[in-house]
Amino acid sequence: MSQHYHIQVNSDIYALTKLQDWFEQFQTILPKNTWMQCNLVLVEVFTNVVSYAHEAMPEETPIDIEVLIHESEGSLELKIWDYGKPFDFKTEMDRRMTEAQRNQNLESIDDIPTGGRGLVIAKTIADNLSYESEADGRNCFIMTKKYSSSSEI
Repeated sequence: MSQHYHIQVNSDIYALTKLQDWFEQFQTILPKNTWMQCNLVLVEVFTNVVSYAHEAMPEETPIDIEVLIHESEGSLELKIWDYGKPFDFKTEMDRRMTEAQRNQNLESIDDIPTGGRGLVIAKTIADNLSYESEADGRNCFIMTKKYSSSSEI
């Protein structure tokens, strides 16, 4: 059985509170660790959309978020749509992962550059990531995360 959830918020960093309130409903469905990891990816990607993809757009620009939970398969699919300029996801991901590996030798987390952490976090947490440009002019970030249904909730 699959469950489908959707929310649309403005491209405004303050909409993060509304988004977080909405995402809380999944705490009763997902294992705690999975929920926390997916929540972190949601916050990071949403922040990137507001800060970079929609940087020059009005706050009223919508961001659609969809969560599909496939309980029988033990997986969650998170989709986040934006209206920003499309980018080469694979090239950017490769670049960010290379930077992250270089930064492993830094002595303090404060020394790590702030830009790009969201993609590295998503890559670390997700079982699968993709980014697609849609025919309607939107881009869609897609993350799939598998979890054990027997995990402690």
